[in-house]
Amino acid sequence: MSQDREPLYIQIQNHFKQLIASRQLKEDDRIPTEKELIDQFQVSRITVANALAELAGEGWIYRIPGRGSYVKGVPEKYISGNPVSLVSEAKSSSAPKIGLVFPSIEDYFAIQMVRGIRSALSGSKYSLVVMFTYNSKELEKEAIRELRSTTDGLIIFPVDAEVYSEEIIALKMQNYPFVLLDRHLPGVETNVVLSDPALGSILAVDHLWELGHRNIAICSDSPIPTVTVDERIQGYNEALKNKGAMINPALILTDFSIPKGPSRTDHPLYRFLKSRMATAFIALNCKLGVNLWSMAKELGLDVPGDLSIVTFDNPSPMLEELSVFTYIDQSEEEMGREAASLLLDILEGNIKDVKYTKRIFKPRLVIHHTTGPV
Repeated sequence: MSQDREPLYIQIQNHFKQLIASRQLKEDDRIPTEKELIDQFQVSRITVANALAELAGEGWIYRIPGRGSYVKGVPEKYISGNPVSLVSEAKSSSAPKIGLVFPSIEDYFAIQMVRGIRSALSGSKYSLVVMFTYNSKELEKEAIRELRSTTDGLIIFPVDAEVYSEEIIALKMQNYPFVLLDRHLPGVETNVVLSDPALGSILAVDHLWELGHRNIAICSDSPIPTVTVDERIQGYNEALKNKGAMINPALILTDFSIPKGPSRTDHPLYRFLKSRMATAFIALNCKLGVNLWSMAKELGLDVPGDLSIVTFDNPSPMLEELSVFTYIDQSEEEMGREAASLLLDILEGNIKDVKYTKRIFKPRLVIHHTTGPV
């Protein structure tokens, strides 16, 4: 597949980089609004949002919530007299490209996964073009539509959704090369790389049970039920049934979200912690695990003396205080590397006689200091 042009959001980035570098736009000059840019470039909202996010991330502009985006200047690393430094990492418009459709990079799990993808592509002829969906189904559609026409293949980390994405189904029907990452579509065959979600919960329950815990809660702050969350809860139920334990629906906590900012004493999770109904919690993502830990500290509960916490994924080994967590390691860097390697094999014709490939990693339990005996 030959690509004739740069992705639109990269074109917008380079447009503003040139304006700033040539001093046609100066420090603290206002960048047009998203609506104005949509009209000016005749592009979608996700294209503009990703262009501005990349410019802000690289240090060309700064953003003030509720007011807009403003010129920050040419980042120091670009002040080298080398005009090539103003060109996006996506290389030339004719270079082969792989697109990555990804929710966002907000935690170590995401950082590791993207690191694995970049590692697998580093020795190949393909460059990586990334578009973030911010877990929006509509933005995911727009990202797939744009990247499909400008890349040779896609790696897609699907958003949380109750129904399948029509765009992903369309890719399958058109035999467009793509690999799903971390989530699969039940009943629909695709190329997919993921960690066994049920096994992760089984490992967590087994560990807590051995420590004497019998009231083990499992919780997710996903706004809607996802395949991954459902399968992790199934693993939790299976582990308890294997021990002859009754399933207590009151210990399966999914009907809530975590607001930004300080904890609210009227939050259902805060009230549940205060009730001491459970002696241990399994958090289905690392951000939720950190929130549980913070709420417990606010309530004066000792972790793990009063309460044990197991979280999926490491909150962040980069932060010493958070390296105490017992967590389910899903080998996210290896998953990213495997997804990119699988797509490369598909694009280079190295996979024969197999229409779809499903590669499942086995998670492992890493024991630190947030779990202890009852």
